Amino acid sequence: MGAFPKMHFRCSVLVTLVLIMVAGNALAASVKNVRLWRAPDNTRLVFDLSGPASHKIFTLGNPDRLVIDIAKADMQASLASMDLSETPIKRIRSAARNGTDLRVVLDLKQSVRPKSFSLKKHGDKLDRLVVDLFDQSRAVVKTVEQATTQSSAKLRDIVIAIDAGHGGEDPGALGPKMGKTRPLEKHVVLAISKELAKLIDGEPGYRAVLVRTGDYYIPLRKRRNIARENRADLFVSIHADAFKDKRAKGASVFALSRRGATSETARFLAQKENEADLIGGVGNVSLEDKDQVLAGVLVDLSMTATLSSSLDVGGRVLKSMDSIAKLHKPQVEQAGFAVLKSPDVPSILVETGFISNPDEAKKLSSSYYRKNMAKAIFKGVKGYFNQYPPAGSYVAWKKNGGGVREHVIARGDTLSGIAQRYNVSVNQLRSENSLSGSVIRVGQRLKIPAS
Repeated sequence: MGAFPKMHFRCSVLVTLVLIMVAGNALAASVKNVRLWRAPDNTRLVFDLSGPASHKIFTLGNPDRLVIDIAKADMQASLASMDLSETPIKRIRSAARNGTDLRVVLDLKQSVRPKSFSLKKHGDKLDRLVVDLFDQSRAVVKTVEQATTQSSAKLRDIVIAIDAGHGGEDPGALGPKMGKTRPLEKHVVLAISKELAKLIDGEPGYRAVLVRTGDYYIPLRKRRNIARENRADLFVSIHADAFKDKRAKGASVFALSRRGATSETARFLAQKENEADLIGGVGNVSLEDKDQVLAGVLVDLSMTATLSSSLDVGGRVLKSMDSIAKLHKPQVEQAGFAVLKSPDVPSILVETGFISNPDEAKKLSSSYYRKNMAKAIFKGVKGYFNQYPPAGSYVAWKKNGGGVREHVIARGDTLSGIAQRYNVSVNQLRSENSLSGSVIRVGQRLKIPAS
C-alpha cells in the first residue's frame, strides 16, 4: 500500500507531460505578423510564422475569394489596420478551423491567379508563408514613355535600365537609428534611381527604364529580364549596402567576376545580395532551350564582350563618383552578383556608400546628396556612350556630325510630340518640311532638323 501514492504521483506526472506535449503539438505555429506589398502586376502577402507549418490554398467564386488553410496554427497578428487600397483584396478575415487549424479568407474585388510557397527561417527572417496574387489581366506597365522603334524612326534612344535593389519584404541593409527612424537601403536606392531616371530622360537620345518603381520585391532573374525585354544598352543596379565592420565606408562599382570575388568585401556583399532571392523563392537559372554545351559557348562568347564593356563604363562611373564621395576601392571590383549575369547586356552594380556607417547613412538620407550621386553616375554613363554610341542611335548620329534624319509618322503622333522627342521646335519642323499648319498623316515622312 505504501508504494501506491508514489506510483500515482509518477502516473500523474506522466499524464501531465503527455498533455503538455499534445498541447504543444496542437499549435505548431502562430502567425506573428502579416505584411502586404503591391507590385505593377501582382500583390504579395507574407505571413511571418513562429515556426514551420504546412498550408494549402484554393479559390471560390460568386463572390471571388481565396482561402488559405494553415495547419496547426493560430492568428496573433492584427489584420484590421492593413492598407488594401490598390489591391484586388476587399477584406481579410480569419478564424479557427477544426479546433487546431487556421483559415484565412481573402474577399476579392476580382479574380486572381494565386501562387504560394513556404520559406524556412533564414538569418533574422522568421519562417514565412508567401502568397502572390497575380492580376488576371496583365496590363503592360510602362515607367517611362516608350520611344518609337527603328521601323518608324531611323534613330533610336540609348536605353538605360535602372534597378533599385531590394524592395517590399526585403528591406536590404539597415542604417543606424536616427531619432525614431533608421534609413533602409530599399528606400534610399529607389530615391537615387528615380533621380537618375529624371536625368536620363531629360537628355536627348537617352531613355530610362525603372526596373522597380515602388516598394515591392522583384526576383533577381526578373530584374535582368526586364532590362533585356526593353533592349537595354546598359543595366545599372543601385545599392547602399552594409558590412560587418561599421567603419567600412566609401562608394564602389562592381562588375561580374567569372572567377570569383576580388576582395573579402566583394565576396561578403555578393553572397549577401545573392541570398536575397531566398526571400523571393526563386530557383536556379538555366538556358532551357539550348544544348548544355552550346549554351555554355554562347554565354561565354557573349559575356566576354559584355564584361569588357561593363568594366569600361564601371571605371568611368567610379571616376565620376570620386568627385562627390570617398571611394572604397580605386578600381572596379568584380564579384559574382547574380543580378549582373546577363550575357548580352553590359551590367554594373553601384554601391553608393555603406549605410551601416553613421556618416554615410546621414549623407544617403539627404535628397541633395542623392541628386549629386545620380548626376555623378550619369556623367560616367554618358562619357562611355559618347565614345562608344550604339549604331543607329541619336548619340551616334550627333557624334558623326549629324545630318538629315527622318521620322515616319505613326498612329497617335503629333507635331508637338515629335518636336519634343527630337529636341527641336515645332516651327523648325514646319520650316524644314514646308508645313503651313500642324496636320500630319500616318506614313508621312518628316525631315528632322539638327537640334
